[in-house]
Amino acid sequence: MDNAGTDPARAFETSRLMVLPFNRSRIATVRACQSLKSCSTSQMLVEMHVAIVSGEYPPRWGGIGSVSFHLAASLARRGHQVTVITRKNRGKRAPRQEGVDVIEVGWAPIPMQFTRSYGKKALKALKTLHRQQRVDVVHLLLPLISWTRKQYKTVIRDVAPIVSTLNGSWLGEREGMKLAAKHREAATWKNPNDLAILLTGGWFSRFERSGILESNLCVAISESTKNEFLSRYRPPADWRCEVVRWGVDEKVFHPLDRDDEDMQLQHEETRKQYDSADEAALSAEPDTGTPLLLAVGRLVARKGYRLLLRTMPEILKKNPHAKLVIVGRGHMRKTLLKQAINLGIEKSVFIESSLSFEELAQLYRSADLVIYPSYYEGQGLIPLEAMASGTAVVTVNNGPLPEMVDSSVGSLFSLGDSKDLAMKVNEELAHPQQRRVKGLAGRDKILDIYTYDHNATAYEKLYEDARIS
Repeated sequence: MDNAGTDPARAFETSRLMVLPFNRSRIATVRACQSLKSCSTSQMLVEMHVAIVSGEYPPRWGGIGSVSFHLAASLARRGHQVTVITRKNRGKRAPRQEGVDVIEVGWAPIPMQFTRSYGKKALKALKTLHRQQRVDVVHLLLPLISWTRKQYKTVIRDVAPIVSTLNGSWLGEREGMKLAAKHREAATWKNPNDLAILLTGGWFSRFERSGILESNLCVAISESTKNEFLSRYRPPADWRCEVVRWGVDEKVFHPLDRDDEDMQLQHEETRKQYDSADEAALSAEPDTGTPLLLAVGRLVARKGYRLLLRTMPEILKKNPHAKLVIVGRGHMRKTLLKQAINLGIEKSVFIESSLSFEELAQLYRSADLVIYPSYYEGQGLIPLEAMASGTAVVTVNNGPLPEMVDSSVGSLFSLGDSKDLAMKVNEELAHPQQRRVKGLAGRDKILDIYTYDHNATAYEKLYEDARIS
């Protein structure tokens, strides 16, 4: 899960009644009801203390860091007490959110092995927290924490039931790297983290299996991820796994409002910055002759950037003034710049590695099309951020991505097929008004399904179910 931006902290019904033991730190709140009989179940809310154990949390703005940050905030706004247990970050503290406490623990900065060291420290902190103030449910965000079956049993016995979110898998990551290598992406050995996954992902998958065997309830972030665990991790026949896809921040990622003078000026500056500024583009009209293409995510092999660059010459044949902006950090920057030069497209490609979150959000809404050619995702948040921004998406017809993207909001291409990718991009650019409609449909889809409030509603019920079970 990826997010290439930085600090968004500035920007920013339950289904059944839960009966909890009373103590001085726990107050049951019922919204606008005169009696229990007069309350609908959607009006009732009883506070829980939720401990979110996440190996990423801001200022680590990875995919898991972003979703844990926003889920914590959404739960706190609903009256729950939320404590996040995460890894220490040198020199930077976690941004403060009302109703959210953050406990930072030590960890060994060793690829993959950090999940064990962090897991041990997180377990100790969790026990201490529970002694001080009772925890009602523990929410783990896998796979960035590795516990043994014994450790899971200890937490369930001595602390609280466990809900484990399956954010993809180590075996899936490893297979994604192999698939990327098959399609001539960058060498995995150049990135220590990717190399560690390739060499030790099989061994560390035992801890993911511990999670599916011992958690009270598992939550996959896509149907694809659930099927991946069913096929690769041999869960028991009575394994309970629900599917809840992560949402995005629809307030940060939003379409361009051309009636807002400041927003329009920012749009014009963005288009000029990347030499995509004909009259239609500056007016945010889709029938531009200077289309701006955007790709976002870590600069690693499985994201498919070399495939995207190989596609650009075919795109430029039909759209000679198109520009591609790649936003992300990682070891492949020099490799990609060299490839662009070798392909003779260096004047059409920009790589940004240090954009602010606001600048990234602006790029999403100013772009004509977002392209996401990833070889493996547990879910993939980039297409959702594009849709929230009112921008159509071209992505892979593989894994979880077709669960979110279809012809109503963009296009799908065959994995690893540069000709098909070029054809789909050119088709989208050739039908500007249709592309605008797809962007608006994408925004509607986000508001209907993919927000953090939707996630909080779903997890409230799952927390309750785990406690009852």
